[in-house]
Amino acid sequence: METTLRIAIQTKGRLNEESLLLLEETGIKLIEGKRRLISSAKNFPLEVLYLRDDDIPQCVADGVADVGIVGKNEMDEQKKIVEVVKSLGFSKCRLSLAIPKDIQYPGLNWFIGKKIATSYPSILKDFLAENNIQSDIHFIAGSVEIAPGIGLADAIFDIVSSGSTLVSNRLKEVQVVMKSEAVMVANPCLSKEKQAILDELIFRIESVENGKGKKYILLNAPNEKLEQIIKVLPGMTSPTLMPLAKPGWSSLHSVIAESEFWEVIGNLKRNGAEGILVLPIEKMIF
Repeated sequence: METTLRIAIQTKGRLNEESLLLLEETGIKLIEGKRRLISSAKNFPLEVLYLRDDDIPQCVADGVADVGIVGKNEMDEQKKIVEVVKSLGFSKCRLSLAIPKDIQYPGLNWFIGKKIATSYPSILKDFLAENNIQSDIHFIAGSVEIAPGIGLADAIFDIVSSGSTLVSNRLKEVQVVMKSEAVMVANPCLSKEKQAILDELIFRIESVENGKGKKYILLNAPNEKLEQIIKVLPGMTSPTLMPLAKPGWSSLHSVIAESEFWEVIGNLKRNGAEGILVLPIEKMIF
C-alpha cells in the first residue's frame, strides 16, 4: 500500500482558499469527494483533511493528520507538541489589544484591573505576565469586538487584519502583541516515508515562492557595453552570457525583482541594451 501524507487545512475562509491555491501552484491536483471532509490527490501521495482551524494543532499532535496549515496565532495559543516546518507568508494578521476609541490611552498600565475579552486567553495571559499587568481575562469564542459596546469588557484582544472591524465597533488598536501568518506544522514523529513526501512538498512550495515577484529578462547588447550592463543587471549569481550570430554582439539572460523592474529597464536602455524581452517566472529551483 502506497504511503500517503495527510495534511489538515481549514474548512473554509481565506486560509482555506490560500492553502488550496498553494497546493495547486505546486502542481497537486485534488479529487473532490461528494462530502467535502477529505480529498485525495491524483498525482501526488497526499490527502487533504478539512477541519476547523482550532482543531488542526490537536489533530496534528495526535497523528490524525501528519501535517497541517494553520495560523501561527492558533498554534501559539494551543501549545500542542507540533513542529513548525515552514512559514508560508500568507494570511498575515496581528493579535492586538484594542480599547474604545474615545478613551485616552497612557500606556500598558491602563490595562491594570481592566476586563479584557479575547478568544486567545493563553497568549494574552503570557503577554500580561511578561509586562507585570494584572487584568481580568474574559474568554469569548467569537464576536469579541462587541464586548466593550455591550458592557461585557473594558477592552479586547483579538486578530486585526485591515482594522475595519475595530473602526466599525468604535475601537482603536493600542498595542500589537504578536504578528501571525500561515505556517505548516508537522507531527514530530513522522515515519521516514512520510518525511520524504513532506520534504518533496516543501521543495515544491519553495520553488513556487522563489519565482514570485521575479521576472526573467533577455536582452541583446554590443560587446563593448557588456561590462556596464552587467553592473546594472545582476543575476542569481551573474547574468548568463551567450554570443550572437551578429559579430560583436551578445545576448544576456538574467532574473530581476519585479519591484526593481522599471528602474533596471531604464538603466539597461541607457547603457545600450536592445531587444529586451521580459517573461514571467512560474517556479525557480536552486
